[in-house]
Amino acid sequence: MDDYRERLHVPLIWWMLAVASLLTLAATLYGLSQAWIVVIIAAATAVCAAMLVNLGLGGVEVGDGTLRTGKTGLPLAAISEVVALDEKQTRLLRGPRANPAAHMYSRPYIKASVYVALDPAADPAVPYWLVGTRHPAELAAIIERCRLQAGHEPVA
Repeated sequence: MDDYRERLHVPLIWWMLAVASLLTLAATLYGLSQAWIVVIIAAATAVCAAMLVNLGLGGVEVGDGTLRTGKTGLPLAAISEVVALDEKQTRLLRGPRANPAAHMYSRPYIKASVYVALDPAADPAVPYWLVGTRHPAELAAIIERCRLQAGHEPVA
């Protein structure tokens, strides 16, 4: 049973930008035979749609004592700290203050995230997870609640 599930769908504006880009491409192909224009636009449309659909398949789930991001899972018992981050804090941890050993799961259109520090005894190679979400406070609270239900001590 999942306590939290979020799909990281691509925003509608990205689809609209793809359509505008494809129309611009079609306009630049003026002068080619109509058959080539159809083939090129069909191929470009298929590539754009496949990329946007694939990007939107990502998700975050908490349930059964595990935090899952995509296909990767983290036992809640390995978590030592959970912090909901705003847009500025997320940008810093994705960029200049990022640790290359960290596990980062987000999408470019997701602005907020949850910082999940790991117990060094559980996994010394990965210091933290940065999980992109549209609802950071809710996700952090659910992770903490699930940890407490599983009998782990509260995060300070």
